[in-house]
Amino acid sequence: MTSGILDKQPTVDDVLREVSRLKSVVTDAVEEGVQTAVKALKQGRSAAEDAIYDARHTVKQKPLQAVAVVFAVGVLTGSLLGWMSTRRG
Repeated sequence: MTSGILDKQPTVDDVLREVSRLKSVVTDAVEEGVQTAVKALKQGRSAAEDAIYDARHTVKQKPLQAVAVVFAVGVLTGSLLGWMSTRRG
């Protein structure tokens, strides 16, 4: 005769306790995930605000250099797009 967990049939109360425990585990995991996501969102927003502030400051301090950089990026982007469009044809 074997004795063990398989010999005892779970009662309704046992099942309800297990369901309640699993619900608690899942709820805790979801709450932790939400908190982590909110923290990451706040950090990302802070980093973006810092980058915008730095860019504004740099443009105010060196406006001609800023215009030159934007112009160069535009020329490179236009050249790249033009080159890519001729390769497809």
